[in-house]
Amino acid sequence: MGEIKMKQTIKKILAGTTVLLAGLIVAGCGKQAAAKNTTTVKVGIMSSDEDIWKPIAAKLKKQNINLELKEFSDYNTPNKALTDHQIDLNAFQHYNFLNSWNKAHKTNIVVVGQTYIAPLNLYSTKINSLKAIKKGDEITVPNDATNEGRALNVLEEAKLITLKKNVALPTVKDIVKNPKHLKITELESDQTARSLSDATAAIVTNDVSANAGLKLDDAIYQETVNERSKQWINIIAANKKDQNNKAYKKVVKAYQTAATAKAIVKVYKGTAEPVWTNK
Repeated sequence: MGEIKMKQTIKKILAGTTVLLAGLIVAGCGKQAAAKNTTTVKVGIMSSDEDIWKPIAAKLKKQNINLELKEFSDYNTPNKALTDHQIDLNAFQHYNFLNSWNKAHKTNIVVVGQTYIAPLNLYSTKINSLKAIKKGDEITVPNDATNEGRALNVLEEAKLITLKKNVALPTVKDIVKNPKHLKITELESDQTARSLSDATAAIVTNDVSANAGLKLDDAIYQETVNERSKQWINIIAANKKDQNNKAYKKVVKAYQTAATAKAIVKVYKGTAEPVWTNK
């Protein structure tokens, strides 16, 4: 190859390399710009809700929102994490729980969207009807104030016990009649389903029942849903100062879709019902 021809070849190679580098730089700048325009929103959920929220996170990516899901296994941590700004939103509680929490902890957490309602059910792996419950049988209930009170109301509704009148959140001390002398045992919510190997029956919340593989058909009694049930509607919550945050509103909108409604029914095996579709 002649000297002139070699120089021309080298120039072409250098020119091509320059174009390639320029393209890479532009692409890199584009990615940096996209990253700068992306908003990260941390949402606290119960572990059973992961399959509901993952498709929502994928959808929000197209809207430049990076949804980080923080999983919790108990009901006492998500609100504290919210007020401590470890997360931006949480979705695990109903109106009654939130109101009780705000009052007890002097916090200002507000509702930014509704999700579903999940009746509390009485489950058993030993019997298949209320009539089969015998004297002295053990029934376990969640021990957090809201769900325990609700669970005891369900047992009264099932005519297994009678409670003091006009008690908003009853405890076992408020049982005034227990004709079958049932042993009512208070447990951490996530332990109620496990207790079915020993206890005759258990009141189990929907997220715990989903993790335990319990189906609606496994319930020997289902809580009645009526006008008074609004307090049990589950919600997406934020700190009050963030209630008008545009990104958080996009998260709520992405949640309240037909696809999510189907996922709720599937994941919770029919034990939960989306509420925004019934407005």
